[in-house]
Amino acid sequence: MQNNSIPNKKKIIIIGSGIAGLGSAALLSKTGHQVHVYEKNDRLGGRASIWKKDGYTFDMGPSWYMMPDIFEHFFELLGEDINNHLSLKRLSPSYRIFFEGEQKPYDFYSDLKKNKAIFESIEPGSGKKLAAHLKSGKYQYEIARREFMFKNYDSIFDFINKRVATEGRKLPLFSSMESIVNKNFTSPILQKVLQYQTVLLGTSPKKCPGIYSLMNHIDMDGGIWYPQGGLYAVTQALVAICKKHGVVFHTNTPVSKIKSYNNTITGVQLENGTSIPAEVVISNADLTHTDTQLLGKKRADRTFSYWNKKKMSPSGFIMYLGVDGEIPSLDHHNLYFLKDWDKGNSDVFNKKTLPEDPSFYLCCPSKSDRSVAPQGKENLFLLVPIPAGCEYTQQELEDYQADMITHVSEKMNIPDLGTRIEVSRTFCVEDFVSEYNAFKGNALSGMAHSLTQTAFFRPNNTHSKIKNLYFAGAGTNPGIGVPICLISAELVYKRIANINTPEPLSAL
Repeated sequence: MQNNSIPNKKKIIIIGSGIAGLGSAALLSKTGHQVHVYEKNDRLGGRASIWKKDGYTFDMGPSWYMMPDIFEHFFELLGEDINNHLSLKRLSPSYRIFFEGEQKPYDFYSDLKKNKAIFESIEPGSGKKLAAHLKSGKYQYEIARREFMFKNYDSIFDFINKRVATEGRKLPLFSSMESIVNKNFTSPILQKVLQYQTVLLGTSPKKCPGIYSLMNHIDMDGGIWYPQGGLYAVTQALVAICKKHGVVFHTNTPVSKIKSYNNTITGVQLENGTSIPAEVVISNADLTHTDTQLLGKKRADRTFSYWNKKKMSPSGFIMYLGVDGEIPSLDHHNLYFLKDWDKGNSDVFNKKTLPEDPSFYLCCPSKSDRSVAPQGKENLFLLVPIPAGCEYTQQELEDYQADMITHVSEKMNIPDLGTRIEVSRTFCVEDFVSEYNAFKGNALSGMAHSLTQTAFFRPNNTHSKIKNLYFAGAGTNPGIGVPICLISAELVYKRIANINTPEPLSAL
């Protein structure tokens, strides 16, 4: 068994307690470092936190549990059995999709036989194509997991070396996900089923690199899972492991400045003026905020102009709703798609206003977990992707709330939804800014995954000049998503431990 523990134990400060921050704290504390986590809010978890009211428990951010192999790997690294921390249920169906103009919704599964039958019923001959498409996606995922996802990049030569170039020829790096899917499937319904995952990556099918067609394998082969208690159960598990290894958490304690001397980290300064020394600092805060505020103009790795030119992931109009009575038309995960896919994506990625008649996502976790809502009631999480930096007045936001309640009620067959709501909270662009310091109020904590904003082209997890300063989270490599943020934590650990292998670690 390899031993990658770090001989010189250090005092490490982590700014922010998102999934990557908690993951970094767990790995580093397990190997003997003294770790302190400073969180600006009164709760841990960043976007992966909860809100409770009147017997309802709402996941505030992530609600999809995918890539179970990554979660299992991470817990194994920590010497933990994931089943001792999470009670996981494989959802069946994985999700329900409502299509504009269609009389009934379609259910999709992590079951090839069932999905082939559904595909065939929509487009004859597509079942066989689906099997081939998923087989290709599995192959791409295995290569990406082995060669790309767990690798740190410092130069273009780390990305385009002989080993990566050999494997890379087998991957659709320069095609779009849209072109790959549309080449094999002609039904607009099936095209949407195989492309909706790009929203989880913060981009549109036209801009998403073709390698992300592996998401279809992750979805339809790996399955969609649910940890009892919600995605916050992952946060709770990581916090428990951190505390087991001595991590000290400081909530309601915002950091105002990262401190350095002679291009070497010396610690942080808190908003109350207190200076805290440290040998290593890891910022899990929003990366733009880290550059422009915590480091400032003279020490930032990237200028405000750099960030302003980048395409950020969308923001979100979110409503947390406690609803009286059960809702038979819904499953756990529900999506509504417009016919005009291009217009819908353009409204999200190219405009600055709240989209009219949008596609949307509606999560009803009470279908799988009665602990998140009182008996006989439903817990709803509504997400409408909207442009990052979207502008609106308070009156426009209130009008939009009413419009979306009517929209959801009609499109998903929920009679009298508006009169049945007994708990309601709205979360939008300005809330993402105030709660998470999110640049332009983006919802996914990073840049969209276009070709020029992926892998080597994504911001690095080290500072180019300041020694012992690292970055973790969706803003850096490898990118967006809860399991991907766990990989980000492992990549930061590799940096500090001077481990340069591309494969996942087998042990600490």
